[in-house]
Amino acid sequence: MNRFHTLPIVLTLVAFSTSASAQFVKGNEAVRTSNTGERLVELAPLPSSGPIRKTKPCLAQAGCHAGPWHMVETREGLVECTEVYAREGTCRPSSYGTTKLSRIWVLKTGGQWLQCRLPDLGSKCVKVFAPPPTNLPYPAVQ
Repeated sequence: MNRFHTLPIVLTLVAFSTSASAQFVKGNEAVRTSNTGERLVELAPLPSSGPIRKTKPCLAQAGCHAGPWHMVETREGLVECTEVYAREGTCRPSSYGTTKLSRIWVLKTGGQWLQCRLPDLGSKCVKVFAPPPTNLPYPAVQ
């Protein structure tokens, strides 16, 4: 066997380990572990008023979503959602690492909910509950 025959296997392992390592955002205060080892996850709350309270959500499987996918950590793990709030039916299993999509990462830090360009607190982030246009996120194809 020559050394080039093993190259695809090495590349596959590298690609897998890269996607697996970015399945969470370091420093996301919304995800904690209890003393018993249980994964505790807080989701962004719906605003107490405004049109979102009366708007029917776009379900993840409905084909109505035209914007970037919101990457949200849940108790079950990372999912991609049609909205920040991860309401029932608006999320599907994550395809991060296997499918390139426009994405935004939803996380909490310093008590504030943010939408970040990348799974990194150092990337461009905006406050979810800031007034428009300062709450407009910076999605990236990833």
